[in-house]
Amino acid sequence: MSFIEAQGVRFSYETEDAGKKEVLHGIDLKIEEGEFVALLGHNGCGKSTMAKLFNGMLLPSEGRILVDGIDTLDEQRQLDVRRRVGLVLQNPDNQLVAGVVEEDVAFGPENLGVPPLEIRKRVDEALKAVDMYHYRTHAPHKLSGGQKQRVAIAGVIAMETRCIVLDEPTAMLDPRGRAEVMDTIKKLNREKGITIVLITHYMDEAVQAGRVVVMDSGSILMDGGPREVFAQVERLKRHALDVPQATELCYRLKAAGIDLGGAPLSVEECLELFRSKLKTQ
Repeated sequence: MSFIEAQGVRFSYETEDAGKKEVLHGIDLKIEEGEFVALLGHNGCGKSTMAKLFNGMLLPSEGRILVDGIDTLDEQRQLDVRRRVGLVLQNPDNQLVAGVVEEDVAFGPENLGVPPLEIRKRVDEALKAVDMYHYRTHAPHKLSGGQKQRVAIAGVIAMETRCIVLDEPTAMLDPRGRAEVMDTIKKLNREKGITIVLITHYMDEAVQAGRVVVMDSGSILMDGGPREVFAQVERLKRHALDVPQATELCYRLKAAGIDLGGAPLSVEECLELFRSKLKTQ
């Protein structure tokens, strides 16, 4: 059984002028425990809706979302769903609720009724996991954007969720903050086996995932490993979707008659193809 499974999921929003507008059109998707999945697509394609469906913040209009076998439509089990899937939003300021870092991280476990001694243990472990333990007595509003986002992630970890869904967590950060958050995400997945679903519009972040799911107009367009997905440059371009810069460079060179013999995902891979090409000249 998959950890998260979407079965024929449709979702509609109420609009003032047009009544109901369907934004998801029969999504079928399985995410296994321990996976690191990047979810890509244009604004408005349904990515953020999927994120909120995964932890029961939203409920399907049709179909089902199963989390560890629990149907999110079961009102009696919604707290159980949120204990398993934590959601980190784009703006960390919207998730930080206390005046001290450690109090903020403790907020979730307190609401779950966790005993005080266990809360203390969870808070310390969560802050150490995101390398923010030394900031435990600081005021969150004095932290950098990347540090705030790591505190928000620690708050989810302290609830001992087995999956973290991150909805464009680096969109408001500078390059350093983005790198900090990505390093944290990869560490949690690699060392703690936490399932990661990362919604992003940065292709250099997507290539770090083990699997890439591409959405377009409320449906799944592509699903596979980063190399498999981004090798299909023409198909992605037909849907006005980006590819990593290194992949784009080699694609354009090939169109100009210079075939490096591959579709690199990173600058390092691109340089290696250039070196190999020069050696054969």
